[in-house]
Amino acid sequence: MTKSNPGNYFEDFKIGQTIAHATPKTITDGDIALYIGLTGSRYALFSADSFAQDLGLPQAPADPLLAFHTVFGKSVPDISLNAMANLGYAEGRFLKPVYAGDTLTARSEIIGLKQNSNGQTGLVYVRTTGVNQMGEPVLDYVRWVMVNKRDHGSPAPEASVPKLAKAVAPDDLRPPEHLDVSDYDWTLAGSRWAYQDYQIGERIDHVDGMTVQEAEHQIATRLYQNTAKVHFDAHAQKTTRFGRRLIYGGVAISIARALAYNGLENAAYLLAINAGQHVNPLFAGDTIYAWSEVLDKADLGRIGALRLRLVATKDQPCAAFPYKGEDGVFDRAVILDFDYWAAIPKR
Repeated sequence: MTKSNPGNYFEDFKIGQTIAHATPKTITDGDIALYIGLTGSRYALFSADSFAQDLGLPQAPADPLLAFHTVFGKSVPDISLNAMANLGYAEGRFLKPVYAGDTLTARSEIIGLKQNSNGQTGLVYVRTTGVNQMGEPVLDYVRWVMVNKRDHGSPAPEASVPKLAKAVAPDDLRPPEHLDVSDYDWTLAGSRWAYQDYQIGERIDHVDGMTVQEAEHQIATRLYQNTAKVHFDAHAQKTTRFGRRLIYGGVAISIARALAYNGLENAAYLLAINAGQHVNPLFAGDTIYAWSEVLDKADLGRIGALRLRLVATKDQPCAAFPYKGEDGVFDRAVILDFDYWAAIPKR
């Protein structure tokens, strides 16, 4: 009997099943610095303790996406080690800031299953929660993933697809406790644009591009301890549809968010993930560009929130805002459609 973990296949999952994931991870200053080094993120809130302390926080928090990827990585060996693709996200909430020194663990619940018509794969819907060392939930989210079957002839389970909210309601957004933007330094943040300056329907071309190299995306994915075979095993991927390794979709999200600094400098802290799709694959050597659209706004009292659509492309600048054609099909250059809420100071 093998002692190694082959990962779960589609038929191993059951509705209501809960899984506690292995390997706690303490977030360190090194993790935070490496994340910035791999993404080029320039948000002042995550870059300087002094800036964060002036806003009432004890120190610069980790970028919420670093916490998200770390928790996501915990779930991979149990949920998506045998996956063909991670397909989407919904109902993601960032509940508490994560700081250097915090230790994250993760657990998941299977909330939906649906076998695909080819009988070779199925969709697994899972709600994952990340918890800190004090047992406090710091984030939770739903994702769905296409997982291979071990035995193509095994019977399909009764299909059960969860009903997911189209967006996290503003009343459910949780800005960091004690956050006070009354003395916000617009100069140090890099922009004077505040909540009042953004209009629903406005689109922003973030202008800059970043080419993803082979070593960089692998280091990033290892940083999150994500073990998915599609990102690392080049030999095994030779016989797949694309014949090569795929870049982890979280790399595309984080780089696109880092690019979004140019035009959204003050919308640093993610509050929620409403939806997300990895539309087309990303490979080493591709160059990521990004644009954003303001979908909605919410006045949260002491701060505001912008609901933003972040669209990332590969090898195509975004001056024309590539998205979908009249037929509703995504432009071939689009790799990411990501809908999220971000906190932003009010003037």
